This record gives sequence, C-alpha cells and structure tokens, in this order.
Amino acid sequence: MPDQGWKKLVAGHPWFTGEGHYPIPAYSEFMPPPRLGQKAYGRRVDRQLFDEADPWGWQITEYEQAWQLAPGLQHLGEHLLKAMRHLGRRESAHGIARNKLVGNPYWPALLDESGAPEQERYVVLMPLALSRTQDDKGRIRWTLFGGSEQGPARAFWRGFFVAPRKELPETWGVQFFGRLLAGAYGEGIDGSAGLAHAGFRIFTPPDSETADRWREGPLPRWTEPFLLSSRQSLRGVRYLVSFQPFARLPSKIQRAYLSGELHLLPFPGSLVFWGAQQYLSLADELPLAVQIPLLHLFQRHEAPIGIRVPQSGWMHEPRPGTPDIGPRGPFRNTFQRTHRWAKVHRHEDELAVTAREDKVAHVLFSPAADDIGLYGKPMARNAQVWTHDHQLLLDGPSASREEIAAAAESLAEGGVFGYRFQYPAMRVGRHEVYWHRPLVAYFSSDDEPTIVTDGPLGYLTAYRADRPRLERPLELWPRLVDREPHRAALELFAHNHDRHYRVTTINVRKLLEAWELLGERPLERSFARGLLTLPKEESLDLWLDSLAALASNAEAGATLADTLRGCLEAKENSAVPQALTYRQTARRSFETAYWRTISALATGEYLNKDNADCVLDHKTQTHLKHHHRDLDRLGDYLLTYYRGVIGRKGLAGKVLAGELPFRWRTDFDFNWMGGWLGNQQETLYERNLIVVIPGRDRRRAVIMADHYDTAYMEDVYGYPEGKHGPRLSAAGADDNHSATAALMLGAPIFMDLSRAGRLECDIWLVHLTGEEFPADCLGARHLCQHLVEGTLEMVLENGRRRSLARTRVEGVYVLDMVAHNNDRDRDVFQLCPGMSRESMWLAYQAHLANRAWNLLSQKWNLRPDRREATRGRRSPDGQTMPETALHPALHGEVRPAIDPRSTLYNTDGQIFSDSGVPVVLFMENYDINRKGYHDTHDTMENIDLDYGSAVAAIAIESVARAASESRHARSLVAGDR
Repeated sequence: MPDQGWKKLVAGHPWFTGEGHYPIPAYSEFMPPPRLGQKAYGRRVDRQLFDEADPWGWQITEYEQAWQLAPGLQHLGEHLLKAMRHLGRRESAHGIARNKLVGNPYWPALLDESGAPEQERYVVLMPLALSRTQDDKGRIRWTLFGGSEQGPARAFWRGFFVAPRKELPETWGVQFFGRLLAGAYGEGIDGSAGLAHAGFRIFTPPDSETADRWREGPLPRWTEPFLLSSRQSLRGVRYLVSFQPFARLPSKIQRAYLSGELHLLPFPGSLVFWGAQQYLSLADELPLAVQIPLLHLFQRHEAPIGIRVPQSGWMHEPRPGTPDIGPRGPFRNTFQRTHRWAKVHRHEDELAVTAREDKVAHVLFSPAADDIGLYGKPMARNAQVWTHDHQLLLDGPSASREEIAAAAESLAEGGVFGYRFQYPAMRVGRHEVYWHRPLVAYFSSDDEPTIVTDGPLGYLTAYRADRPRLERPLELWPRLVDREPHRAALELFAHNHDRHYRVTTINVRKLLEAWELLGERPLERSFARGLLTLPKEESLDLWLDSLAALASNAEAGATLADTLRGCLEAKENSAVPQALTYRQTARRSFETAYWRTISALATGEYLNKDNADCVLDHKTQTHLKHHHRDLDRLGDYLLTYYRGVIGRKGLAGKVLAGELPFRWRTDFDFNWMGGWLGNQQETLYERNLIVVIPGRDRRRAVIMADHYDTAYMEDVYGYPEGKHGPRLSAAGADDNHSATAALMLGAPIFMDLSRAGRLECDIWLVHLTGEEFPADCLGARHLCQHLVEGTLEMVLENGRRRSLARTRVEGVYVLDMVAHNNDRDRDVFQLCPGMSRESMWLAYQAHLANRAWNLLSQKWNLRPDRREATRGRRSPDGQTMPETALHPALHGEVRPAIDPRSTLYNTDGQIFSDSGVPVVLFMENYDINRKGYHDTHDTMENIDLDYGSAVAAIAIESVARAASESRHARSLVAGDR
C-alpha cells in the first residue's frame, strides 16, 4: 500500500543531500521555519506528532492547547467580535479599511448602507490560518497567518471529518449546531428533528453554480436533509448557514435577512476578508495573499502565552510627488526589534520590556551601522511587501539578493507600501503545513462575547514549499491529545496562577517527556532530580510528596505523584559511574593549565576577535590598538597547538588537525565591517577548526565544540541606550575562552584514550567561528549545512582535502561560557539538550559524569593539597592565579528546550538542534544582568577557577563517555527496540 497522509510528508528522507540544498542564513537575517515530524539530519519520526496507526492525524499536545491555543483563540475571538459589531453598526473598525470593502461581494452597497439588522448576534465561523513558527528565543509557537487561503467555508465543513472519507458521527454535528443556536439565540433544540423544527437550513450551491474561487464541499452526509436550494421557499426557515457572498445570495434570502426574518450564519460581514478585491489580485503573484486582510485586524502579539501575531499593515515613506495615503490601513510605520541576545527572560513578553521602535523600512532594508545598532539585521527575508496598488514588491522568504535590492530601491523612492512580517510556516520535509482552524464565536443573549471551544477543528493542508498548489493540498486532521498524566498536571495546578503553576506543570512535563524519550525505562532518580526546577536543597521525594498539597485536588495530586514515581528507579543508585578522564583533570596541574590557557587567550596579543573586525567607522578606528583582525592569527595559534600535541603523542597521520574554510556571504552589503568586506574582496575567509581523533568505528563521531570569536562590548558601544560608540571586541575570558581552554586541555586526554583503544567512535574537537553578532552562528550554520548535505570536508596543513562525509555525527557537546559561578545561585551549571531522544541521551551521559565528579570529589578533597583548603575565591586582581580550593560539588540542571531557563537558543546549540544533530549545551548558570557578559568585565576578574575547571572536567568526561559507548549500548539506553 502506498504511503498515506503524513507518511507522504516524511517519505524520501534525507531530502537535502547535495551541495547548496540546505542553506542556513543567519537567524537575525532570516528566521527559518521550525522543522517538525523529522529533522533534516534526524533519524526518527517524531511520535509525539505522528501516530504510526493514524496516517491522517496531526497530534496537538495538551500544552499547546492550554498555553497557546485556548488563550489565543479567546483573545482573537473577542477582538474579532468587537470589530464585527463596529462593521455591522457602520462604525469605523480598525483593520477593516474602506478599500477592503470596495467591490466586496460579501459586504455590498446594500449592506454598507443599511448595516446589520438589530437582532444580529454576529456569529462567526471564521477559518483561521494557523501554523507553528519559531522566534528568536527558540520558542516554537502557534502563529496567526490570517484567514484561510482555502476560503471561508472549506475548513468549517472539513471539521466534520476525521479523514478523507470518514465523518464524525451525525450526533456530533447536530449537537454542535444545537449548542450554537442555544447560546446565540436561546433556542432549545433536541436532536436532528429539533434542528429542523427550529428552522435550521444550509445553503451551498453546487460547484457548477458558484462564482466563488473556493471549494466548500464535500459536506457531511447528515446535512442532506437540511440543504436548501435556491428554488425552495423560505417558509419556516429562521437560521440559514451559508458562506456565499451576500451579493450572490438569492434576493429572497437577502430581503429576509435585512428584514430580520432570517438569521445568516455566519454574519455576512465576517466574510469580507475573502472578498477584498485587491488581495485577490495580489494572490495571482503571492498565492497566500488571501490570508492578509484578516491579519490586519490584529495587533502584533509576541507574549509566550497565546497565539503569536506577526505585525502587518501599511507604511508611508513620504517623498515629494508620491501617492496620497488614501482609504487604507492600518498604518504601522514602526517596529520593535527583538533579538536573541536581549536581556529578557524567555517567559517574559519582550515587547512589554523593551520600548525602542524603528521605522519599518529601516528594519527591513537598512544595513547602515547606526540603523542596525549592536544586534539588529535587515529583516527583509522575513517580510512580504507590496505597492499601493497591490503589486507584489517582495516575497522575502523566497527572494534573491537582487530582488531584495530592487525592493529596497523602490521604498527609497517613497510611497505607500503594504507589508506583513512573514515567519515561515512549519515544515515537514519539503512541505509547509497550515492548520485551518474555525474560530466559532458570537454575542450571547446577554451581550457577552462567547468563544466556542468545542466546535469543528477544521483540517490541515500541506503544500510543497517550493511550488505550493493550493487547489490540491495533502490533507490531515488535528488530534487533540489527552494523555492522562499530562492533562492532570495542567488541571491540578491551574487554580494557582502564580509562578508555582507554571513551574510545577513544567516540572511534571519534563519528567514525563524525558521518560518517554528514553524509551519509557525507569529514570535514574538523580537524573530526574536534575530535570526539576527546585531549590538545590529540596529532594526529589520531598517534591513528589508536595504535589498533593499543591494540587487543587489532594487525592488526584497524590495519584499523579504515584504515576511519576512509576517513571523512576525504585532506589537511588549509589554506585559511582566509571570515570574515564578524572585522573587527568581532578588535579591542581589541570587547574593551573586551565587558568593560564584562558589568560593567554584573553589577555595576550589577540585583541580584535569578532568576525566583523575591524569595523571601519571613525569612532572604532580611533579606539583600536591595532587595525587588523586577530581571529585569523588566533586560529593559526590553535592549529599549531594541536599539531604540537599530536606530535608529542606520536599520532602524526592518525590524528588530523585542519580547518573547514568558507566565505561569509549575506543578502545585504555591510561594507562598514572590515571582516565582512575582506570576505567579499577575498583577502579574508572564515573557518571552523577541527581535530579528528580516531575511534574504532570511523563511521561515527561525537563532537566537543566551542566558539573562538568574541562579542562586541555593550558598555563601550552604549547598548542598550543606543549611543553608537565604537565596536570593540571583548577580551572574552569567560565568553568564550573558558570553553576554548577546555577543548585544548581535553585534546591530549582524548588522544590517550584513542591510543589505548578506549574510544568506540571518533571524537572531533571543533572550534566554531562567528557565534557572536554580527556573524550570528556563522560557523555552526556552515557545519550543519554540510552535515545535512553530506558534503563536509576538511583542509589539512599541506592543502590536501579529506572528506568527512561518511562519518555520522551522533552527538555534539557545545561549551559556551563555563567558568563564572553565579553569585545569586552558586555551584549550578546547565545542561540544555536539543529536541531529540539522542540529545536527551547525551544529557544523561553528562549527568553521569557530573554525579561521578560529585561523589569522587569527596575523596579528592581529603588529599594533602586540598585537606586544609576552603571553597574557591576569585583572583583579587584578575592576574594572580587563585589558590588551591576544594573541588566543588556541582549541580548540573538538565534544562530541555521547554524549560524557560534553557539558554540553548542563545548559542550555536540551537542551530544543531534545529538541523536534527543531537546536541547538549554546557553553560554556567547564566545571569542575564551580571557584569562580565559582552562587556569590558569579561576578563580574568570574573573567572572562578575551581568552578570553571570542574565544569570543564565534567564536559571532557561527558564527551569521553559518549564516545566510549558502543552503538548497541547507546541504542538500549536511548530506547530503540
């Protein structure tokens, strides 16, 4: 049997092999679609999304429903109803400009002059086009794209089906309309006969008779007795369901509605968004333009709770002789930028925290240094723009460099332009997917806006992203998942609206999902504790016991606690995990080497370490100590270091050290960045650095990665005040030489393991370039692109190239900022796994390494050199090495992407996760408000030697553990059967 439903979407994996087939632009220049179902580099189909036994289903979790869809639909519905009432009363309705009503058959002159009848309840059966998009905080959110491009009716009627030819029971459809008429009109209806007696009918001409461009059918079979033809009398008909344009309804239906004898469902004015003639014309060039008129109705919404709403509207670029503004709107000439470096918590609404707004035209097209500031980039690739007469100017997601430049020139000439920010819809393979969700709402008999939550759910459509054919989509149907433990967590703590509700619910979710990801095998109790957001002193059992008291129903809370206990090992595992590397790292000699290595990188001759260096503006040039980029010389130094280690270990020809070179290319010209300009002029190039250490199975590899560039100093530049000072690179002691030093000191240890035959697979040490702005994960994007495309090759010292394409990367440990111990919450570091089963397995290996460190450190601290020591202190002057201290016991918190405290999004780790490469981020307990991050204080004064060397040692041990596990052992732990 050929593949059906979602199985067609995942067929053909891998989809993007071959040079140039999987480009990854900077997220600050183009926020890509979330790739769901199966990642580009992933091996598995996501069983949380797709059920093997249900080829037509698209599963929607309880959390999406509770935290995004339910509050989002409530907000949209209330706003929509108010706008409909304004329209019906012939009042100004924000977002429904007069030009949308010109020639609109859904709101013809007859209605425009008379308005809605007094008895109108403004019932809407509005098909919203929703999809999931990604934002710059790594959150994947249900997002409003506007009205359904499949038309005003089809989603509603497809909502009475569950598969192509499988309908919901007749009773479900009859009961829905019964509840609708009862709520909006006070009707008491019992069954199909009650509907008929109440005067309920449906008017939908056959396709051959309709002048509409959209299909409505097929309708469910139970509707047949209720169908009204244009020839039939309206005697006894009081409620008529019709999605036809009012102007094309039979005159007797029009008269009956205007006289108040007949209720039309939906309210005719709610369909005007599909009759805006200008956007129907624009759809000839931009197939999904029909979505836009409804999107205009709503303000931008970026808060984590609810449905995301991108900004859309019109902008006016005044120039002499440009067209008048005219009867259009809404005008939204400014835009609040957001970015991943913002000092904003992921659970906050960034728009409420930051106030700066820039002109939309500048946000979209200006590469000027002052317009970009410290963290901005032109966002034209995430926008669609059209002219005042609705001619397409730019389709950003698919635009070429030349098309973007042409659009920028058009705006520079002035005029009125329409736009919407367009963050691409979720993708499965080569298809983009939309959910056409009917929004059912009305004003009740007591005049309260009412949003119906148990109405038809519509359906989903999947189009080939490169050539969408709206008339022949692949169709799927939503399945609202109702898993008892997850639903119980949401319900039991919903009464508590403070922080405990969210934290407790997320804690439950993290435990359950980790258990599911790791094959539904009992979780080690210490690992489960590492997943919880709790005070360090609170135990796992104490938290489980507290659930009954925290829950709205104590008995149900206790039952949930018992369910969670069933996911755990019965007893705490007291055995010390075997340590592979601590003999070399749990020593003062390692700490000394770690301090000196960071200091040499941060305070030595390498000053200009941002990829954009040297910036060519006068302020920067005046403050530079020298006028060349040191990133290149730093890379040479690192390669020389590794080649020296290889020689001393006698592994020449077996361990390889080289580079992964490439050019920095962008859609815009940044001629004020010396590094970028050197790439265009081919006087510079970018490169990741790589050391390949062989294991037994050369077809597999585990990567330990950092980034070796540094950021611009915010306090020197004047961020966030926008003072536009010089762009000078930070010393980077913590960000990120603390990680670079860990790789350098790990190299000889891994080589020893290789010589001893202890590595089951290769270890790659990869120094990534360009993580910081403005390069924006440049090296990680290059590496992931070539992993997915199967084209990765390294360049050796003699210029020879060595292909790495046949080696499968089974895991990446990214280290970013690992040596500053948070003053507010000490001795904590974070392990942030990507969104995959393999990533969680990597996090578990890191947890075992952490547990072994903590257990063994008790013995190490009894050695003569530690016995009289105290806990570590920072260097008093940033130059003197701190004295020997006790080895600290560290709490490695496992923070998956659903954890608001995870900072995976703020690192190269996000690129690996999005591409499907298993990844875990090692990072300190990041404090967004501390001194020493992207500023002049990122120096040795903020390095905690005892803490940083311990985190580095745990990271080295984690990599060794992951690389020493056999494929069979990995499969068992990861839950493969």
